[in-house]
Amino acid sequence: MRIELRVCQHCHEGEHENEHKTAVTRDLVACAERISEYKDVLGLDDVHIRRVREDEDDDGRPAALPAVAATIQNEQITVSDTQLVTMGENGYMLVYPNPQDALKVLSGNIDEINKETEVDVTVDLSPEGAAILAGEHDEVPDPPEA
Repeated sequence: MRIELRVCQHCHEGEHENEHKTAVTRDLVACAERISEYKDVLGLDDVHIRRVREDEDDDGRPAALPAVAATIQNEQITVSDTQLVTMGENGYMLVYPNPQDALKVLSGNIDEINKETEVDVTVDLSPEGAAILAGEHDEVPDPPEA
């Protein structure tokens, strides 16, 4: 199985001035980094973290898994700046374009690592990320339009 997490680098750095989105983006990256450290425990082949930037040097292409989720907003196709893509051994890909779903999947992987090891690999999540996992928030607000 392979995993690729794509996040907006600007959200990760807090440049969009959306504290909630920044916190959740950082939680996603922290979880993916932890999973990458213990990928052998889960039998994962690869874990990629792709930080997408909004500039001419970055066309937003996937780093490892060729799948991209898009939505239609105001009659225009919009690619989600944050998405998790997984590909199983059977070749099927699952795309999670919602940060809250991606966080649930990644935290589930961390729970599995905790069950298989004697080491606590839990990630300290932000209050925003913890609230999502507790079912208190259903959506992560998008950054304001530039």
